[in-house]
Amino acid sequence: MRWTGGQLAMRQRAAPATVPVRAAGAQADNKPSVFVLRSCEAPLPAGADNVQVGALTRLSPHQNPQRIVLLADTGCRMKQSEAAFQDCNDAAHWPLAALARSAAAQRPDLVIHMGDLHYRESPCPDGRSGCAGSPWGYGDDAWQADFFKPAAPLLAAAPWLFVRGNHESCTRAGVGWFRYLDARDSRPTMSCEDPANDASAEFTEPFAVPLGDDTQLIVFDSAFSSGRAYMPTDPAFVRYTAQMQQVARLATGRPHNLFLNHHPVLAFGGSANGAPKPGSAGLHSVLATSSPQHLFPAGIDAVLNGHVHLFEALDFSSPHPAELLVGNGGSAMEGRLDAAAARKAQPAPGAVVRTLVTHPSFGFATLERNGTRWNITAWSVDGQALQRCTLDGSRLDCAPGQ
Repeated sequence: MRWTGGQLAMRQRAAPATVPVRAAGAQADNKPSVFVLRSCEAPLPAGADNVQVGALTRLSPHQNPQRIVLLADTGCRMKQSEAAFQDCNDAAHWPLAALARSAAAQRPDLVIHMGDLHYRESPCPDGRSGCAGSPWGYGDDAWQADFFKPAAPLLAAAPWLFVRGNHESCTRAGVGWFRYLDARDSRPTMSCEDPANDASAEFTEPFAVPLGDDTQLIVFDSAFSSGRAYMPTDPAFVRYTAQMQQVARLATGRPHNLFLNHHPVLAFGGSANGAPKPGSAGLHSVLATSSPQHLFPAGIDAVLNGHVHLFEALDFSSPHPAELLVGNGGSAMEGRLDAAAARKAQPAPGAVVRTLVTHPSFGFATLERNGTRWNITAWSVDGQALQRCTLDGSRLDCAPGQ
C-alpha cells in the first residue's frame, strides 16, 4: 500500500479457502462457500492521501465529512424458503448499478451502508429468465455479483463505513462479511468459519467514528437480534444490554451522536395493505430496560437503520431521537406504508409520532452539513430529489407536499 510520501506492507486478512456448509444454515439448498480471493489489510496512517493498492487508488477518509450517502438492503433477493426471486438481470427490478452511479455523482465524502448487502442465497429456478445464470450461495462469486461489481462506481467515489445486517449473520453471509467488510482487525474467533465461535462473532462490539469535533457516528451490530422480545435471562439480552452501556459511554465523546444499526425500533414495517407494523421487538425489549424513557442513551440525536425496504423519516413529540430508515437500496420491496395510518400509530410503545414521511420506491439518501444542522434528501435511483428534511439536534422537519 502506497500513499503520497509513504508506503506500508499489507498483511493477510483471509486466504483463499472453501468453507464447509453449516449443519443449520439459513437455506436448505446451501453449498460450500468458495473464496478464491485473498483479502489483506493495513492501518491507514493519519493524513495519508492518494492511497494506492495495486492498480487501485482510493481516497482517504475526510476528517470532517460534509456530504454523506446512505443506503441499505442493496442485494438481489434469491431465496427458496420464501419462493422469492428478484429479476437480477433487469436493471428496472434490481437497480443497484444505476443507484451507485447516481450516488457517486453526489460526490460524497463518506458512504454508509446500513447492512444487508448479500441476498443471493438460493439458485435461480429453471426457466426463470430474470435471474438465469446468477451465482448463488455465500462465496466470492455471489459477493461479486451482488455487491462489489454493481457498487464499483460508488466504491471508487469515497471511503465507506459498513453496518452489519442480518443477512451478514454467521449462518448466512457472515464469512464474507468478516473477510471483506468488518472494521476490526481479523481474528480467528471473528470469522464465522467455525460455529463454535459464533457466540463471539455474532456480537461484535460497538464503536464510534468522529465526524468533526461536535458529532460522531456510533455503530452497533444488531445482525443476530430477534424479531421477538427477549427474556432478561436470554444470553442475547445480556450481551446487548452490556453493549448499550458501552454505547452510553461512547456517546459522551461528542455533544451530537448518530446511532447506526440495521434493525429499526423507531420505524414501521410495511405490509401489503399499508398497515404499519411496530419496530424490532427484540431490540426494543433491551432498550426499554436500558433507557425506559428515551430508549436510546443521552446524546443520541438520531437513529439510522435499514432492514425495512422503504424510506422513512420520523420525528417524535415524545422524548425519542429522530429516525431515518433507508432500506430501499435495491432489494425487492416488501409492501408499503400507509403514512396517514402510521402517524396515528406508534413504532414502539410510548413513541408518539409528530412527523412522518415515507417513499416506497428504490433509492438512497444523503446527509449534508448546513452549519450545525444536517440537510437530508431522499433520492430516486436516477438522482431525482423525492423528499427534503432538516435534522437539528433530535428535531427532524420535512418539507410538505413531497
